[in-house]
Amino acid sequence: MTALITEAARNAVRDPRLESASGVFLAFVADQADAFDAAFPDDAPARLDASRVA
Repeated sequence: MTALITEAARNAVRDPRLESASGVFLAFVADQADAFDAAFPDDAPARLDASRVA
């Protein structure tokens, strides 16, 4: 069972669709960070430089 889960996890990491999706997600987060901070000032996380996260 562990080997099957490990193989599935490795295959998921290699999926090129995830690479594309992560770029879209990071761009969305970067574009919407100010709106989130304004709407939820008490929940605003420390900023990360999204250009270094990919």
